[in-house]
Amino acid sequence: MGPVADTGWPTRARGAACCAALLFAVLTALDAATLGLTGPRTLLWAALAVVLLAILLPPRVTAGDGWLASRGLLGRRRVLTDQLVAVHWGGAFAQRLVLRDAAGDRLELDLQVLATNPALWHRLDTALRHSRTHGTLRIGSTDQEQLTRALDAVTAHAVLRVSGLAGLTEFRGGHRPRRRRG
Repeated sequence: MGPVADTGWPTRARGAACCAALLFAVLTALDAATLGLTGPRTLLWAALAVVLLAILLPPRVTAGDGWLASRGLLGRRRVLTDQLVAVHWGGAFAQRLVLRDAAGDRLELDLQVLATNPALWHRLDTALRHSRTHGTLRIGSTDQEQLTRALDAVTAHAVLRVSGLAGLTEFRGGHRPRRRRG
């Protein structure tokens, strides 16, 4: 099988670029309307727009047989998924997944990337199960189980939503399912 990439990355990257371009346009227009635009201030507004782009641009996540990589503006991180020794997930604001392999490499990624990319999640879940079965995953087995349940629930809900069944309740003795009110 070939590498699998985050399918939502191009859209999020375009959004980050649009925000940065909009900031540059607004600052330049305001400066031109009030103070008279100069070269140094235009460079300052461009620098601010580049900083905003650097902050908003999400890393691009890809996975292949035995590896998971995340490439951002500041470089690339990669872990060997068939040699994972630790997995941890949590975070106060954004749910993050932290993976560490036997070589000491560390990768951190947003759980939303896995939730919206079932192919990436499947690759990682298979690797986590492999590492756990072979005894290399020493830290975070409980986190891995909770993560699996959480992402499987998100995936199941997405499938039900796409198929139009998300609003249905359980079947009752052969009767038609009732829609939830809400």
